Amino acid sequence: MNPPRGPIAGFFTGLWDVMNFTRRLITNFLFFGLLFLLLIFVLAAIAGGRARPVLDRSTLVIAPDGVLVEQYTSDPFTRSLGRAMGDGQGELQLRDVLRALEAARKDRNIERVYLHLDGLQAGGFASLREVAAAIARVRESGKQVVAFSEQMDQKQYLLAAQASEVYLDPMGMLLLEGLGRYRQYFREGLQDKLGVDVHLFKVGEYKSAAEPYVLDAASPESKEADLFWMNDVWQRYVADVAKARRMAPAQLAASINGLPAAVAAARGDLAQLALRQKLVDGLKTREQVEDLLAERGVADDDAEGGFRHVTLDGYLAHLDEGLAPAVGDAVAVVVAEGEITGGDQPPGTIGGDSTATLLRDAREDDSVKAVVLRVNSPGGEVFASEQIRREVEALKREGTPVVVSMGDVAASGGYWISMNADRIYADPSTITGSIGIFGLFPTIPRTLEKIGVRTDGVGTTPLAGAFDITRPLDPQVGTVIQAVIEKGYADFIGRVAQARGRSVAQVDEVARGRVWSGAQAMQRGLVDAMGGLQVAIDDAAKRARLGDRDSYRVRYVEKTPTPFEKFFGGAVESRVGAMLVRDSDMARAVLARVAPQAARDLRFVEQAITDRRGGPVKSIAYCFCGL
Repeated sequence: MNPPRGPIAGFFTGLWDVMNFTRRLITNFLFFGLLFLLLIFVLAAIAGGRARPVLDRSTLVIAPDGVLVEQYTSDPFTRSLGRAMGDGQGELQLRDVLRALEAARKDRNIERVYLHLDGLQAGGFASLREVAAAIARVRESGKQVVAFSEQMDQKQYLLAAQASEVYLDPMGMLLLEGLGRYRQYFREGLQDKLGVDVHLFKVGEYKSAAEPYVLDAASPESKEADLFWMNDVWQRYVADVAKARRMAPAQLAASINGLPAAVAAARGDLAQLALRQKLVDGLKTREQVEDLLAERGVADDDAEGGFRHVTLDGYLAHLDEGLAPAVGDAVAVVVAEGEITGGDQPPGTIGGDSTATLLRDAREDDSVKAVVLRVNSPGGEVFASEQIRREVEALKREGTPVVVSMGDVAASGGYWISMNADRIYADPSTITGSIGIFGLFPTIPRTLEKIGVRTDGVGTTPLAGAFDITRPLDPQVGTVIQAVIEKGYADFIGRVAQARGRSVAQVDEVARGRVWSGAQAMQRGLVDAMGGLQVAIDDAAKRARLGDRDSYRVRYVEKTPTPFEKFFGGAVESRVGAMLVRDSDMARAVLARVAPQAARDLRFVEQAITDRRGGPVKSIAYCFCGL
């Protein structure tokens, strides 16, 4: 028999029982709450598992809100969750836009295409020109393409200009301003103000990627090279827009160059000015354009905008549902997008290990008869680039054709991984070249002295501790680093010479870190032909003797989402799941905790100087050459 408890012990025992009860209550509440959410998502996934059929006389609405990319950088669940919660700043895959436009061109149920591009954050001009060409093909097929904007930049306008009719809001804005490339220069701030000495080692007078850290302004060589390729890209832009709007390129160029006086004459009314210059066909509000679409198509009071339509996402789901099982011979497409770094990297960044693994997977797949490497990269680490190049060589040794399709940028390390392909395609406005190597080594002893800190000690050899950034850089160490960089450049141009069937001297003449447009690169033997991704796929299939397009399939080799991501991604994208996420604070809070987050890459220079392989010196083949 237990002795009776005293009043104090009884109080604490009772308090403990209350705490246990509260804990169990909260745990049960969370458990059943999560169980309820799971049940809702299961029902939502079942209800949303089927794509809606596309009704006749539908309008395909392309109104993206995000960045045009070659490859998603986030997982399916995170993308679906963002869309369901109404968050912008998403991503739109180039391949999806192209296949939707191509399908719409032939689809009898699609009567017209409606472009509302204000939310599109366009990339480079190469990918934009591919989309523009696809829009033009829809228009040439006899289908209406209507574009509307409230405020449009010149990249968005390149697409809108391809439409049959372009409308701008009466209070809207459209400015074609030309191309510019300006960077901040940090030498005075780093060296004079902070006492940070940045030591630059490079080969090639045009290799200007690291100039901001050692100069106060762009070098003459940098300005010369930039203006050369930028003028080529801009003249092509003017020609593309002028052709779409049925005007002479000289007329359009004159109107752009005379913009300040024209704006003043129009009393600042940019919408009226765009109309006068025939850049748009009319000034209408969004509601007026939607009324126009309802009149020309099928009015539907229950649909957003009041007209029968299918969204881009809905149309892609419809196309995917009709896909046949993936069997038979294939052309594999491996996307290499982003900066090149070592190791295993997530999509949107090229990893020396991870991208090489994708190419190896394609090589080991018996159904893959040819490979297209789609490159959209400013470059990065030399060793990681070499890992990928070796896999391209391995594919070719086994008799698998490899064709490179350059996107917006395929420069420096991006060219390194491309050069051994059987054939290299680029858009005339692709940015490529930048064949050069550089290295940066910052030292901070003067910075530390400003706060009374100094470094001292001993070493067993002259090199011991020589790569400590808190010590001044020994000139002999600088000689070592420069020798490594020069060896890297010699390797680079030597491999290009071998791959392109040219002499080292010939390659050096067009290398030295200089950037070229795709058209300029072809003139100099760095690129074989002009063409987009589909042209490269056709070429690869022809080399593998696969017959016409109906005789083989195109398969993207990339990291596959987990079953969890597929299931919850589909659930969130359904109507029920979207409403639950958007309208329920509890669901938003819970999902925010469990949603897999896409890895955020550190800035490239910070990654590049991180010592991951034990070596103090790392060669970089990188081009800060985007627009």
